[in-house]
Amino acid sequence: MTHDEQLTIDVDDDTGGKPALRHRLAEHGIDRVLLLLIPAALFFGVLFVYPFFYGVGLSFQPETGGRFANFARFWADRHLRDTVATTLWLAIPATAVNVLASVPVAYRLRGRVRGKRSLTTLLVVPVTLGTVLTAEGLLTYLGPTGWFNRTLRTLGLIDEPLQLIHNYWGVFFSLVITGFPFAFLLTLSYLTGIDPTLERAAATLGAGRWQRFRHVTLPLLAPGLAIVFCLNFVLAFSVFPSAVLVGEPAGETRVIAIAAYQAAFEQYDYTMAAAITMVMGGVEFVVIAAILGWRSRLYRGATRGRV
Repeated sequence: MTHDEQLTIDVDDDTGGKPALRHRLAEHGIDRVLLLLIPAALFFGVLFVYPFFYGVGLSFQPETGGRFANFARFWADRHLRDTVATTLWLAIPATAVNVLASVPVAYRLRGRVRGKRSLTTLLVVPVTLGTVLTAEGLLTYLGPTGWFNRTLRTLGLIDEPLQLIHNYWGVFFSLVITGFPFAFLLTLSYLTGIDPTLERAAATLGAGRWQRFRHVTLPLLAPGLAIVFCLNFVLAFSVFPSAVLVGEPAGETRVIAIAAYQAAFEQYDYTMAAAITMVMGGVEFVVIAAILGWRSRLYRGATRGRV
């Protein structure tokens, strides 16, 4: 008799002759490892599912009017409606810059590079700074009397300081600084998962470095880049502190998160704030669905190419 069989008999004896738990689970086709998901599922339900559905219900309970009064008011009010375009105009370009910039850097660092660990650490450091510290740094370096403008004036390149903060560019730079490390790490993980022998095989057929990247690596990386874009876009679309600290919250950087904040904590209309957040989530869903749809077409195209 093996040790496992003896252990099973002992467990059966201790439970009054009932089958061991693992055998009862196996009879119902349940993997014991899945039980480890229970705490995560509870955590997810308490911190996301319940607040989400509570917010959905709250958005359809306006203080005045019918069930859809808050949404009708949002789209009828140009001051509120324009926050969607303002946020998209910030989030999409910043996300595109982060994703596009991460590809060549991650491609170069995926192999053996001298000082790779130090370079990777340096590129990831902005994650540890936080939005407030990043904004403070931008105010110090890019302000009218900051180092950047003073250097340009000393060199005689400008007569008046460039306005790079408290406008669109201040928020844009903040989103790039805080979003690039995430895009870089995700892109690097996807690139390291691509078999390098594929590029070597293409090289033996006479393909140059650019040809290998364009025709071998990039098609394999593109589906992963779609995921990187989605995650980075969600991070950028929810911008709030940067829009206040280094932007113009009452003007060109009045993003949708600021509108939700003002509705909740300045006007004390929590139902309207909930409706604005639902619109925010809906816009994110549309953009992500479009990117994932493009990603699925890439997979179908790759499958047809192999067939």
